[in-house]
Amino acid sequence: MSTTLTAWVLAAASVLLVAGPASAHDELESTDPAAGATLDALPTQLTMTFSGELLSDEGATEVQVTDAAGASLTAGSPAVQANVVTQPLAGSAEGAIRVLWKVVSGDGHPVSGEYSFTVNAPAPTEPAPTEPATPTAEPSDEPSATPTDAATPTPQPTIVPISAGPSALPWVIGGLVLLAAVGGAVLYLVVTRGRREKTLAEGGSAGSDSPSDR
Repeated sequence: MSTTLTAWVLAAASVLLVAGPASAHDELESTDPAAGATLDALPTQLTMTFSGELLSDEGATEVQVTDAAGASLTAGSPAVQANVVTQPLAGSAEGAIRVLWKVVSGDGHPVSGEYSFTVNAPAPTEPAPTEPATPTAEPSDEPSATPTDAATPTPQPTIVPISAGPSALPWVIGGLVLLAAVGGAVLYLVVTRGRREKTLAEGGSAGSDSPSDR
């Protein structure tokens, strides 16, 4: 009986020794964005870093990212490089973002988990109040008074008096003397001619009477 009990103890110990290393699966060490973080906007991707290298076989890694309404925010399949998983994201979201993940450890055991972060979009900035525009004066239909130019005085001709200086006086006197001489000559001719005609007339009358009377 003691031999049988010893065999069972050794068997159990061997199972525990074998199961111990096998149960040490890869674990999630960090995420970006971090679990519980609050962001202003949804990032373009998220990354998860594990404690050991993961299997990169197709379909071995799955990542689901959803918003508060349950809409998917993933864009394409996740990429696995050694112990890092990268999941592209798309769209915009606000509120709690939930991340569900499943990977396969290097020993072939699947590992899964979840975490969340929050997106709080900043409140829109209200535009500053604008001052009312100053009303523009509308043009009036009434004709505006056009200022008239002051009447320009017409320049008056300046009369320059003729100077009767000493140089002109001899010419004036000479002209008067000449005019008097001409007038006297004309008067003399007229008087002389009148006398001559009178004398001739009287002489003719006397000659015609003498023969007839004889």
